[in-house]
Amino acid sequence: MPVNLTRNAIATINGGDVNSKPLVQVVDIKLIGNSQERYRFLLSDSESTQHAMLATQLNEQVRTGRVKKGSIIQLIDYICSTVRNRRIIVVLNMETIIPEYEIIGNPKILMDSDSTTNKSMPNSNLEPSVRSGNNRYTGQVPANNVQSFQPTIQPSYQPPPNYKIQGPIMKNEAPARIIPIAALNPYQGRWAIKARVMAKGDLRRYNNARGDGKVFSFDLLDSDGGEIRVTCFNAVVDRFYDVIEVGKVYLISKGSLKPAQKNFNHLKNEWEIFLESNSTVELCPNEDGSIPRQHFSFRPISEIESAENNSILDVIGIVVTVNPSVPILRKNGMETQRRILNLKDASGKSVELTLWGDFCNKEGQKLQEMVDSGFFPVLAVKAGKVNDFNGKSIGTISSTQLFIDPDRPEAQGLRDWFERGGRNTAAVSISKEIMPGGSKNEIRKTLSQIKDEGLGRSDKPDWVAAKATVVFIKTDNFCYTACPLMIGDRQCNRKVTLSGNKRWLCDRCNQEFEECDYRYLLQVQIQDHTGLTWVTAFQESGEEILGCSAKEMYLLKYELQDDTKFGEIIRSRLFHQYLFRLKIKEELYGDEQRVKITVVKVDKVNYSAESRYLLDSTTKNLPIKKQFWM
Repeated sequence: MPVNLTRNAIATINGGDVNSKPLVQVVDIKLIGNSQERYRFLLSDSESTQHAMLATQLNEQVRTGRVKKGSIIQLIDYICSTVRNRRIIVVLNMETIIPEYEIIGNPKILMDSDSTTNKSMPNSNLEPSVRSGNNRYTGQVPANNVQSFQPTIQPSYQPPPNYKIQGPIMKNEAPARIIPIAALNPYQGRWAIKARVMAKGDLRRYNNARGDGKVFSFDLLDSDGGEIRVTCFNAVVDRFYDVIEVGKVYLISKGSLKPAQKNFNHLKNEWEIFLESNSTVELCPNEDGSIPRQHFSFRPISEIESAENNSILDVIGIVVTVNPSVPILRKNGMETQRRILNLKDASGKSVELTLWGDFCNKEGQKLQEMVDSGFFPVLAVKAGKVNDFNGKSIGTISSTQLFIDPDRPEAQGLRDWFERGGRNTAAVSISKEIMPGGSKNEIRKTLSQIKDEGLGRSDKPDWVAAKATVVFIKTDNFCYTACPLMIGDRQCNRKVTLSGNKRWLCDRCNQEFEECDYRYLLQVQIQDHTGLTWVTAFQESGEEILGCSAKEMYLLKYELQDDTKFGEIIRSRLFHQYLFRLKIKEELYGDEQRVKITVVKVDKVNYSAESRYLLDSTTKNLPIKKQFWM
């Protein structure tokens, strides 16, 4: 059965047409690119052929066989660009008319001269070409027995109204056409996008072989739901960093597209925009609200259990617990804050969310005040990172955004569920038994488990948490004299001795000084319901246990020799219960290997958080996955 293709379609597209929506045939498909999947078509109008690149959002049509060699397609959205001195049709949107058909005509590659000639061809030349049963081709349409597949709209290409009768247009003088973010690709010469800023990263400075530099990024969302990251370097940072505001809508053009670095870019787009010296960013003050302020792809907490480690996802839940913010020393020696909270949803599961840095004191503090007052807010997490160490948990990263009680249907649905009885539904945690306020490598253990499981005897230390009671404190050598000098941004703290001139000497710093510091080196025996053990508590942990500084205790015992007062303080600190964060490592003493347990941090028991932890632990061991408490 004959099929009509749009005659001279290839030449017309090369001449600048973007509106005629022609009917063409795919005569060849080739997969190109090593790192990214891209398809190159050879399109035909039965007389001429032209290479075309398929936008990546249309790749699925090739993979599923909806478009194949011989398919008749209608080009809906397209543009012709020059790439490396070759004309390429970029297909941004298309519709399959006939999935499979024999090749029509004997088309040849369109030459540049043909394209130039056809730029001024009259509209009458846009006639259908027909394949008849005897393989003869004619420019006339048979009167009978013809199945016609006419495009939906096929007007001839006309210049945009703003540029009629204005004389010749200089190269790049006309404004770029606004296209969806999903249609962006490197083969477009000129483009513009209209989008809202979802998130803006901090200004970061770096140093490499090329010298010092600075960089910042921001994420965009358009009315079609397309997302993309925009990055600026050095001088471009100075132009746009103060211009870009979260929530505002901008018209952006003249940037370059490069493959997105998925290690750092979680957005669902394989490209990333890099702004350059000639790029333009214009604020749209009268935007109509058609572009949403944020785009979420929420995952139920129950699905996070099967999510890949380090994957980035969105989650929403009811905040049921918030632990205090605690200082953490990073590997680079810098201190940061960490706060842990728990989310639950209607899937019957709960998950631990770890806030880092500024999130702890901003949203984290607000959440703690709300929960402490008896109100349990809804929290939406945009771009949280999955951690699978000892169960699954979510952590914040630099591009994470937190929304407390957002005005969204998902949030309202959760609130309704919670008020109708969800608050009394026990949720099974997909995170392991972690000490409240502790980090992911601190699993709760009893004192007997430390010995029975042989903790600390591997190459790396074990980090655990234990709830125990102080039952004995050694008073001999409970502290030492320490160097007060600073090395960089940290105190030396090496043990010092009195020299002959009654000044303190540090062998490490090779300096003498009149005053020294006093630091705890407490030997403490702790006990729980399974047994007891000895631990070593240094400065901060010793101060938490004894309630006063090492210098005060040293003066009482050795300077004032007030053994009565000293003894009263020691006895008053016995039989108090704490949550101990412990480091367990086997060390060599002489010729003997011994397991040393060091107190890294000690906290008073938060009985509210501890009760929730015990309830959660009990729920995990029940045979029924969901329990309802009256």
